[in-house]
Amino acid sequence: MRYPHMKAISTLIVFCFVVLCGWLVIESGLFEGSSRAAKPCILLQKTTVTAETGGVAETPAAEQERLEPASSNRFDAVGGFEKRVTLGSVDPESDFKFQVELDSKGAAIRRATFSEFDDRDPDNPQPLVFLSPVRFNDGREILSMANGGLQTDELVDRREALPLDKIHWKSFDVETESDGTEIVRFEALVVHAADEPLLKLTKTYRVLPDSYLLDCSVTVENLSETEQGVRFRLAGPIGLGREALRTDARKIVGGFMASDGKVISTRKVVATSFFGKFKNRLGLKDAELEYLRALQEIKEARTEEDKEEARQRKEMAENNLRIGAYLPDEEKIAPFLWAAVTNKYFAAILVPIDDEGKDYCDWVKDKRGSFHNPDQDSKGQSGDEAIGFDLGIAPVLLRPASESGSSRTYDFRLYLGPKDKSLFDKNQYYRERGFVETIDFMPCLCCPTCIIHPLAFGILALMKWMYAFIPNYGVVIIILVFLMRLVMHPVTKKSQVSMSKMTKLAPKAEALKKKYANNKAELNKQLMQLYREQGASPIMGMLPMMVQMPIWIALWSAVYASIDLRGAAFLPVWITDLSMPDALVRFATVTVPLLGWKIESLNLLPLMMGLAFYLQQKLMPTQAAASANPQAAQQQKMMMVMMPLLFPLMLYKAPSGVNLYIMASTFAGVVEQHVIRKHIREKEEAESKGLVAVTSKTGGKVKKKKPKPFFKNM
Repeated sequence: MRYPHMKAISTLIVFCFVVLCGWLVIESGLFEGSSRAAKPCILLQKTTVTAETGGVAETPAAEQERLEPASSNRFDAVGGFEKRVTLGSVDPESDFKFQVELDSKGAAIRRATFSEFDDRDPDNPQPLVFLSPVRFNDGREILSMANGGLQTDELVDRREALPLDKIHWKSFDVETESDGTEIVRFEALVVHAADEPLLKLTKTYRVLPDSYLLDCSVTVENLSETEQGVRFRLAGPIGLGREALRTDARKIVGGFMASDGKVISTRKVVATSFFGKFKNRLGLKDAELEYLRALQEIKEARTEEDKEEARQRKEMAENNLRIGAYLPDEEKIAPFLWAAVTNKYFAAILVPIDDEGKDYCDWVKDKRGSFHNPDQDSKGQSGDEAIGFDLGIAPVLLRPASESGSSRTYDFRLYLGPKDKSLFDKNQYYRERGFVETIDFMPCLCCPTCIIHPLAFGILALMKWMYAFIPNYGVVIIILVFLMRLVMHPVTKKSQVSMSKMTKLAPKAEALKKKYANNKAELNKQLMQLYREQGASPIMGMLPMMVQMPIWIALWSAVYASIDLRGAAFLPVWITDLSMPDALVRFATVTVPLLGWKIESLNLLPLMMGLAFYLQQKLMPTQAAASANPQAAQQQKMMMVMMPLLFPLMLYKAPSGVNLYIMASTFAGVVEQHVIRKHIREKEEAESKGLVAVTSKTGGKVKKKKPKPFFKNM
């Protein structure tokens, strides 16, 4: 290997490291507002009913609402009185994992609250509100699972729809089954202007005890004496609050089934630059969607004229796909399984259930992601932003009333719970539908997902196994760090020895550079010969970094994203939540002048980390190189100052579990370097006395060097 190539590789590694550090500084949260001000999406409000009874609260003076399309007087949607219904419970001692507050408006979920997770408020922790309404300044609200625009054939032709999320559906009392399952039903009627019944919609929610699942079904029944073509939209979960204090980790994820039977996923990330393009469908390009839509319309066409029109659209879509050098077959398009909104620790996954027993659903026509910015701030970072999606249900032809096929039921299953791989693996339903695809780890330019994910999941499994014997995740992290250091010690030791040799060869290397300054080829040859004779290797100095980088990122990701660390304490007074900054002392928010950084507490771990990095830099074997090269001396001096300052700065608001890991790893590295440097000194002293180092081949005894044969000295 040629030496200049090593310089290019070193430059590339340093560049990647600087990019990674810059990303961490941006993510650190120092440039954002306070963590308390960044969570208005999670609104802890007193509900109008008791949490345990699952009862119904009726607001007084609520009139029956009727809805008419703005441009038509021929259809009305008739509902009932405004009511709030609760299913489940927030009591940790109950059999329920969560409580949902249902609203008669749109027969929707107004709020979902966990019973076993709190909001991590250090002063007054309350049950964590997972889903909440998205409120706009003009009084509008968007609720989860609300029925949207409903269309009949006549309304489709006129490009109109009945927005069923704007009326209050008729609500019924809560029913409880023998196994503890709680059920509530809502109804709405679609009538002609003359009050002639046309359609009846029945929406039912079922909350299962000891489960993160909520079942929802929508039945559309034809009440008229003529066939009715019906389609509608259904909102997915929305109003998911932020869980990460440093960045907004919320995403929309779509699950699809690949041709080999594996579950694949696509995701949309909350980012300012992405807001303008958020209307893209989940997982498929526009041309592919047009192609699939045309195929579906060909199947559903009731006249030859409609079928021919659909064929023409299909041909146009095929041409567009050919231009893109990709023409999918109908069978090769990944079937849709589910869509989800996620944050750092939790997921709300909506699964359409096929009534024919298939694993996937083919009656969802399209999936649209959406971003909402209620206060319309230009950067979209004030904290009230929300993401969500809605599903378009494919048209269905309902037979006349009293005939077979006059109604159609659509079943959905909603998962509201943690992103926990062990939970997903243990439950067959979660495992078969690939809910584990909602879990993602820290992205990295240098390490692909196929490497990071298996490593991170393996580390999470090891941490869980260790926790069974040592029920303290802080101790588990420290032990894990030392185990990693122990495994990597042979590589690290060899690297340090090589770096020590390279340091001593620095004066000779500088002399060769001056001697062969005008002959690069000869310089490379002489340098390689020098390194070979002395048993040194430039690549060995970087090998531990290259080998440990994927492990470091995977371990960081596992600690950062593990739901098990949320609320887990390490020490009773100081580090009480490994998913939050350690906050030794809390105080009123202080804004750093000019920089605008928000500081709310004294975090001790980052400061200790700075000390560890300083000690580590002091022990690095670079003194000789610095003395031989003034430029290297200047770089070393800068590193001595920058490293102890940079890491505490960019990790000041990082979760204490992450900081505990980095600090423990750095202190372990300091001890390891001390041991290795002692070994190097002893070896050098032995060589200076004419002795060779102890090896297994010497029988464990130090021997004098054997003189070379006389013919080798000639």
